[in-house]
Parts: sequence; C-alpha cells; structure tokens
Amino acid sequence: MKAIETAGQIDEKGRLQIDTPLAVTNKRVKVIILLPEDDDIQDDAWLKAMSTNDAFSFLNEPAEDIYSLSDGV
Repeated sequence: MKAIETAGQIDEKGRLQIDTPLAVTNKRVKVIILLPEDDDIQDDAWLKAMSTNDAFSFLNEPAEDIYSLSDGV
C-alpha cells in the first residue's frame, strides 16, 4: 500500500477538503485522519519558544557549528 501525506480541513458539513490536488484519479482509498489535540502546541509557537529559550543558547556556540552547506552533497 502506498501512502500520500497531505493536509486539509474538515468543513462545517463534515467533508474533508485537502489543500492540494492529488496526482491520483479514479481510485478507492483508505483515509486516516489525525486530529490535533486542543492542548497541542502549534508548530510556529513551538519554533518561537525554541528560538527564544535560553536552554538552547548553547547551539549558538562555534563548537556546535559542525556542519557546512556542502555536507550531504
């Protein structure tokens, strides 16, 4: 079975609308819907918290800068 990940929204009538069209047509599919918990932190809030938290300030030290733009090429 092949998996495709995309995002979408459930409208006021309970219908799922995905954000981008799929390249697949005329196929039956199984759908698994993952709903965020009400108390889940949003991605942008998590990234902001990480970037301003002193607990991660050690990442700004030169000794932690071990990768370059050419790594993985």
